Amino acid sequence: MDNIKGMAWMTLAMLAFALADMFIKMTVDRLPVGEVILFFGVGGALVFGVAARMQGANLASPAFLSKPVLARNASEILGTVCFVIALSKIELATLSSVIMSSPLLVTLGAAVILGEHVGWRRWLAIGIGMVGVLVILRPGLSGFEPAALWAVGAAIGLSGRDLATRPIPREISTLLLGCWGFLAAASAGAVLLILFGGAVMPDATETAQLFGALACALVAYYAITAAMRVGEIGVVSPFRYTRLVFAFIIAAVVFGERPDAATLIGAGIVIATGLYTFWRETAARRAVATSPLPTGRPGR
Repeated sequence: MDNIKGMAWMTLAMLAFALADMFIKMTVDRLPVGEVILFFGVGGALVFGVAARMQGANLASPAFLSKPVLARNASEILGTVCFVIALSKIELATLSSVIMSSPLLVTLGAAVILGEHVGWRRWLAIGIGMVGVLVILRPGLSGFEPAALWAVGAAIGLSGRDLATRPIPREISTLLLGCWGFLAAASAGAVLLILFGGAVMPDATETAQLFGALACALVAYYAITAAMRVGEIGVVSPFRYTRLVFAFIIAAVVFGERPDAATLIGAGIVIATGLYTFWRETAARRAVATSPLPTGRPGR
């Protein structure tokens, strides 16, 4: 029953993320990227900051300057800026397909940076998954869009954020990390506005879309946290890929997009390798958990 609840929470989170992407894409057609990011960052920081304070967290904790938190915030900036710019320049379906490579990049980073053991099967899956990304992007071919590289930057940034979260002590609350991450994004939005200017007063429609994006993102954040706490990671995590289903539907219905064969094939490769990686990680965890203790040594 807990796994069913976890799957439901994860699916809700992915729907909310897809809706947030939709609202942001609507606004960046008329508002500068820096302004959208600044609004999003300030709004999220206020909500998470108040919630963290209600739990007794210190918003000015010295942990803010620790290396893992600084790395997480830097990755948040990279991922958010690249993601919003990509939304303004390429199709939602293409961006969402590339973003689905994030779990593979996290596994890659865990092996290379954190020194986690990754077997040859998962290395092979990562390699094939990257081929899937190349199929989507088509570098060197007539269908290649240079702007699609912003989607790659977004995937790298968001993967780096997840990776940097692992070594952060559990005493630092998730709400506090969320507050700091949104503040980092807000600072990046402010810098973009200072450098490039162009700030405008949003009208009623644009304001509603900005608040809609923020509300959906907050729902998604809560739902994905609930999913990971309720269900088994290996069972719940594959439902991250429902985001692509929702994104394709929104892209077709709202923006009139029609993903071509290369995008669909590449997305299929990325999803298949991602699911295989989730399965192998789950199998590895279970093997470690069920392996007998070495003889002659006390269990701990």
